Amino acid sequence: MKKNDIIELEIVDITHEGSGVGRYEGMAIFVPGTAVGDTIKAHILKVNKNYAFAKCDEILTYSQHRIDLDCGVFARCGGCTLRHIDYKYEAALKQNRVTQTMRRIGGATMDARDIIYNECPNRYRNKALYPVAEGGEIGFYSHHSHRVVVCEDCLLHPEVFTTAGKVFTNFVKENGISVYNEQSGKGLLRHFYLREGKLTGEIMVGVVINGNKLPNAQKLIDDLKSALGERLTSVILNINTLDTNVVLGDKNVCLYGREYIYDILCGVRIRISPHSFYQVNHDMAERLYEKAAEYAIPEGKNILDLYCGAGTIGLSMAKKAKSIIGVEIVDAAIRDANINAKENGIQNARFICGDAAKAALQLKGENVSADVVILDPPRKGCEESLLNTVALDFAPERIVYVSCDVATLARDTAILEKLGYKLIEYTPCDLFPRTAHVETVALFVKGE
Repeated sequence: MKKNDIIELEIVDITHEGSGVGRYEGMAIFVPGTAVGDTIKAHILKVNKNYAFAKCDEILTYSQHRIDLDCGVFARCGGCTLRHIDYKYEAALKQNRVTQTMRRIGGATMDARDIIYNECPNRYRNKALYPVAEGGEIGFYSHHSHRVVVCEDCLLHPEVFTTAGKVFTNFVKENGISVYNEQSGKGLLRHFYLREGKLTGEIMVGVVINGNKLPNAQKLIDDLKSALGERLTSVILNINTLDTNVVLGDKNVCLYGREYIYDILCGVRIRISPHSFYQVNHDMAERLYEKAAEYAIPEGKNILDLYCGAGTIGLSMAKKAKSIIGVEIVDAAIRDANINAKENGIQNARFICGDAAKAALQLKGENVSADVVILDPPRKGCEESLLNTVALDFAPERIVYVSCDVATLARDTAILEKLGYKLIEYTPCDLFPRTAHVETVALFVKGE
């Protein structure tokens, strides 16, 4: 088999990134946009020693799980990867992937509990970061590239984002504002940024620029106010003049309203700044946090919340817990967390800015005890040194691990088991419908 060969292929599995998998002459062939049960003509694009990549030239037999596409840019956009299959089957695929990964890497002996998912998989995102293309059009990067695919109305975003996006695009065209070019480093506009408070209705609009000033900014504010009305709460200018793939720069200039919006999550009023981490799916985040609380049993407990972001998980349990200590490396998130605690009248919570592993050691040096430790790390999972500190120095009754990558959760599960913590139960939670991502919350209990 070589590049540009055309082969007939049956799709029998799906990868963690959402590509279909077929087998040909003993080799795995990965084909995006296909579904288990498809038989296709596959056009080979790249051949490695044991696997190959291909594109689908023609579907010969359709999977029973395929559905009609409702998005015109699905094949080109790097956002959704599973929009071509029915959602219940998508949820079942994710549950199976979580189980198989936990068994294979983590040594789990039990299957995942039933996946928590929402029957309505659209319009759930409360945050959007749109790269700006020439002419002021906005959209999303194509898969594994920085080529912008223009998309006026993403079905994962609330309709108010579409309205705001059209206002921004018209403003850019009318004022002839330049767009940043990654190769030359010249041009002004880099990204258009939106956040929504699901229950408050508040909208934050941000413009990321390669400079210090947005020409005719008042006109943009007036146009947004006209289109969004009282929902427009914040207009932010974010300054990012660095040659970097990081979207937001460190400096924010508030052009209108306040530099933050509010939402309500699990009954707690949450302040959200431009840099704050906040789960993008409000309704499913509440269900995830409810499961985390079920595992933590917070009543009367001292809880250490590592990688706490704006404090959302810990604060959701604060009224039942004896105490909450949160740790997060992002300074702006910690400021929000402390303000969130104060504004909600929560007096048994404090938040520390710092690296999770170093802060855990610091707290142990202060003789801080923890009955429950909550771990909600980034995709790379926890450092082994942190797991050692948690298990050996704090020795909590329970560890509740919230993971956005089941592979690193499985790896850390094997480490925690060696440190004397038994995996009791784990539950997938689909915060990202129509994409290949899935969250998992796991409970570990200290052994004898």
